[in-house]
Amino acid sequence: MRLPPPILALTPGTLVAADVPLFVERVRRCAERGLRGVLLRERQLSDRVFLELAHELRRVLPRESGAWLALHDRPHLALSVGADAVHLGGRSLAPAAVRAWLPRTVALGLSTHTGDEPATWREADYLFHGPVKATRKGADTIQGIGFEALACAVRRTSVPVWALGGLTPSDAADCARAGARGVAALGGILARPDAPECAASYLRAWSETDAKA
Repeated sequence: MRLPPPILALTPGTLVAADVPLFVERVRRCAERGLRGVLLRERQLSDRVFLELAHELRRVLPRESGAWLALHDRPHLALSVGADAVHLGGRSLAPAAVRAWLPRTVALGLSTHTGDEPATWREADYLFHGPVKATRKGADTIQGIGFEALACAVRRTSVPVWALGGLTPSDAADCARAGARGVAALGGILARPDAPECAASYLRAWSETDAKA
């Protein structure tokens, strides 16, 4: 089982089939700048298109090079892709239910929020926690919990935590001080036209936190 790298890029969640070739090229260019982790989270794609995209991303992010690829939900596709993990959200099956039939070579991740009970992440291998800073969801603004609440969440569990929600490269040090293992970036990398430069900025910021540790 392999856990995510410190900087993990989430796909935007808005792709349609026609976007796939250009999107794969975007990920390839990010990988050339050092990005090693991607979570594929395109709910509206059919299983067929999702699977084709996942295979393309696995070629761009080969496991042999140390790259890491996760699928959001769709645990039934994980083994055929050679995914490193399946990530589960609020509308997914519970980690314990998925672990009952998914081998332990595939990590299980779970998105968590303030107030969630530890029992909800039984059998999860890593967690996302947030939103740490304010984020937009449609027309609504979701207030962030802040870095102190992130630190409290990290202290509550022995499961490794990645910070999520509105985070920029300048937040890397605060995430590290809170005890997070890294940053999961939704809008900050793969949704941006300058994605390779953004990926490099996050990676550089996190490496600087390591240097100061």
